[in-house]
Amino acid sequence: MSTKKNGLLALLGLGALAWWKYKNSTAEEKQAVKDTLNTAKDNFSKFGSDLKSKASDVASQVQNKVDQASTSVENSANQN
Repeated sequence: MSTKKNGLLALLGLGALAWWKYKNSTAEEKQAVKDTLNTAKDNFSKFGSDLKSKASDVASQVQNKVDQASTSVENSANQN
């Protein structure tokens, strides 16, 4: 319990420090922070869409394998 409390306090302290530093920075530094956040957001969105497309590719491959196995079983059953 103490570890969680200390971790949350440390996180809160880092957040307060970051906010204070941002508020006291110059306009150029603020713009650099905004650009970094926007770039990270774009990269995260790209990663999400890549992950989604890979998941759909895997799902279609699995469906193809299931269809092939089903056809193979049906052919075997019809021969006997």
